[in-house]
Amino acid sequence: MHETDMTKALILTVRDWWEAQPGQPAIEKVHLTVGKFTCVEPVGLQFAFDVQTKGTFLDGAELVIRETPLIAFCHPCQHEYQPEIGLQYACPTCHAPMEDIRSGRELKIDRVEYADQALTP
Repeated sequence: MHETDMTKALILTVRDWWEAQPGQPAIEKVHLTVGKFTCVEPVGLQFAFDVQTKGTFLDGAELVIRETPLIAFCHPCQHEYQPEIGLQYACPTCHAPMEDIRSGRELKIDRVEYADQALTP
């Protein structure tokens, strides 16, 4: 389960940023963007976050995950399409192979919310 390792990296990244903040206020939410094509399971990521943050500076913080769809662009047809992950990646119109991924590979921290403000790492 690579969600466990990803969560460890997330916690370390947020901790480094949080430690540099004046007063180190309590974190309420950590917002992530996770693309469908990253093969990261949001449920697994949520579980790993809940387990690994117990007793840490993130204990009680909510992990908010926004998923982005896999969107590809077909150069021969000049249009975007949504490939079916694991089933069909080629363009549904001309069957050209998927070459240009426009969305779906994101894996990033969008923002961190405190009790009275939202800050971007």
